Formats: sequence, C-alpha cells, structure tokens
Amino acid sequence: MASYLIVPGLNGSGESHWQRHWLSDISNSYLVEQAIWSRPSEHDWLATLEEAIVAHPGSIIVAHSLGCVLTAGLANSPVAEHVAGALLVAPCDIDRTEKLHPDRLDFQAMPRERLPFVSIVVASQNDPYMSFAAARSFAEAWGSGLVDLGDAGHINIASGYGRWTEGYALASGLERRGLAASHTAVWTDRFEARA
Repeated sequence: MASYLIVPGLNGSGESHWQRHWLSDISNSYLVEQAIWSRPSEHDWLATLEEAIVAHPGSIIVAHSLGCVLTAGLANSPVAEHVAGALLVAPCDIDRTEKLHPDRLDFQAMPRERLPFVSIVVASQNDPYMSFAAARSFAEAWGSGLVDLGDAGHINIASGYGRWTEGYALASGLERRGLAASHTAVWTDRFEARA
C-alpha cells in the first residue's frame, strides 16, 4: 500500500478540512508542512515537497488548490520518478487566485507540462478559483483523468467537504491505475458532497 503526501494550498487546511480528516483517518499519510502558509513561495514550497517525496518514495500526492499547481510543477523535477501518482483536487488558477488574494503568491505561470506519473484532477462546475473549462484544459495538458463533482464550490469546508470518503476511493483507484501504468486514459465520475 502506498503512502500519501498531503499537500494543502494557501493558508494550509483547517482542522475540519477533508485533508485533515485524511491525515487522521489514514495512518500512512504525511502532511507536507510548509514554513509559511500565508505567503506561498513556489521555489520554497517546491523544495519542501521534493524533500517529502525523497523521504517517502512511492507515495501518492493528495493535493488541494494551490497544492495542485505545486504538484504540477514537479513535471520537470528529478524526484518526479519517485511519485506513484497524484490526486489533484480543486486546482486553482494562479491569475484568479492572485485577484482574490492580492500580493500573497510568489508563483509563476500555470504549469502545462505533462506529468510523468498517473494523476486525476477532481474539479467543480462552480469553483471560484478555476472554471471547469480551465480545469478540463489543464487535466488534458497534465495527462490527468478528470472527475466532475458538479456544483461543489472549491471542494473545501465552505462547500461542505469535511470528511470526504469518496476521496479515499479515488486514491485507491489511482493507486491501482498507477500499478497498471495506464495514465493515458481519461476517467469521468460524479460524486455527491459529503460533510
């Protein structure tokens, strides 16, 4: 069974966030702890993620929001070969996020390189941080499967996502797909929000 690296976005994930539940529910899960959650630096955050991958080779990354963008930035990293897969939940658009949180991010343009590991993007039809059309476009660019959650907001506490057990099922499927090395397919599913 693979380990899981939990990669939050801007401001980390609060105590009731589904990523925090993941950490308490799944024993082989590890938080990628950033030094400064409130002012993300792409360079610093990526170095921290790479260190976590080296410490836990063969892990599946479970990312949310800006953590998805960070994970997509691994495309050209030498440690990417040690990633078993990635569940990319509610990726944010850098431009939109900068408008919503001015002068907070030190991230460059959105990465569009194909990821060298199996991945699934989980997106919402009404996410204020990224349109569904953009999420579909990035999923295609990254070579990721795409899961449509419908009207699920930013797939966070505010949109009703506390303990999110469907995420565990997606990660389990991702692990099986990774073992089969079948990351060129596109998968679509719909799940209801679970508080």
